[in-house]
Amino acid sequence: MILKVRFKRKKTFPVISMADIVLLLLIFFLLTSSFLVQPGIKVHLPRTATKEALSREKVSITITKSGAVYLEDKPVDITRLPFLLEGVKDKVMLIKADRDVTIDMTVKVMDMVRRSGANKFVIATTPEVE
Repeated sequence: MILKVRFKRKKTFPVISMADIVLLLLIFFLLTSSFLVQPGIKVHLPRTATKEALSREKVSITITKSGAVYLEDKPVDITRLPFLLEGVKDKVMLIKADRDVTIDMTVKVMDMVRRSGANKFVIATTPEVE
């Protein structure tokens, strides 16, 4: 007895189902990318009405509200700061001090940096909201 097959195999690829899969993957990656945490140090910079872009090569020093000091986003001990900055005489020192940090702490860091030989300082600020 010979059985006849009524349905034949399709030789085409179902493009509609592939489009559904791609769309679901796109939605998944768009939603999960918003949950990524941006690395960095949280500092509330002081506000100013004037602004100027810094175009020269710079070394970033961050002072947080708690008094922690970071050199290029790496925590450092304030007493070791002059030794870590040896040989940066030609670079601009960008100081990002939290607005709640005392001026005494900022001047102390500037003095430590000056001992290393640097003499060009820029204090980072954020523009005022109008």
